Amino acid sequence: MAKIESYKPGSFVWSELASSDPEAAKKFYGSMFGWTSVDMQTPAGVYTIFQSEGNETAALYHAPPGMPPNWGVYFSAPELDETSSKIAGLGGEIVMGPGDVGPAGRMTVAKDPLGVHFSLWQAKEKIGATHGGPLGQVVWPELATPDPEGAVKFYGSLLGWKTKPETGLDTAQYAEWVNYGQSIGGILPMRGDMWAGVPPHWMIYITVADCDERASHAASLGAKIHVPPRDIPNTGRFSMIQDPQGAMFSIIHLTGMHQPASA
Repeated sequence: MAKIESYKPGSFVWSELASSDPEAAKKFYGSMFGWTSVDMQTPAGVYTIFQSEGNETAALYHAPPGMPPNWGVYFSAPELDETSSKIAGLGGEIVMGPGDVGPAGRMTVAKDPLGVHFSLWQAKEKIGATHGGPLGQVVWPELATPDPEGAVKFYGSLLGWKTKPETGLDTAQYAEWVNYGQSIGGILPMRGDMWAGVPPHWMIYITVADCDERASHAASLGAKIHVPPRDIPNTGRFSMIQDPQGAMFSIIHLTGMHQPASA
């Protein structure tokens, strides 16, 4: 199994599930992706690491009162304090930090100008996810936003991301986030009545061997299928799912050039 050893600045490095029922979430995601769970006691409570064949894939913790179940995203910021100092000037807001997380690293929790939460990570002992796929890997952070131009300006200025296409971003067009020349995620313009009442958000994708079979399995475990399996030309086949506690995520069978990096 490929192991990730390092990340470039601006990379998607970690994902974290806030769940109203962590024990049920362990069973659901374990059944879905074969993940095992390792619990750690922290000052804030139990923090669970999901693993695949001994490599770390993501994390789980008990959502505090008032927080809906959700998957959060972390991006690499080796110069954490300097990067964090730019957030307010770009129209964002620091929610927590910068601060140390024991010997693991240093982090900032923030909101972009439209209020979408994300976190920045400066690695010490922990670089982030080390599971390199090809299956059960969390990949492709995708930002759904009604203001793609504003998002490009904010995240581009903060993390150095570019987009593909690089110029003339069409407000109705899907684009890719590009970091150090590599496509690392997506930006989805929220246009049309279908988005009414849906707040802007980050979405994660988890790689699977058979999208249709895994979507069916998710439904059998009590999940809701919000987008049935469908093809993405030249990319793969995906489905959007809400887990039994309410957190949204997507699964994807990747093909061709969009296979995740294995190291």
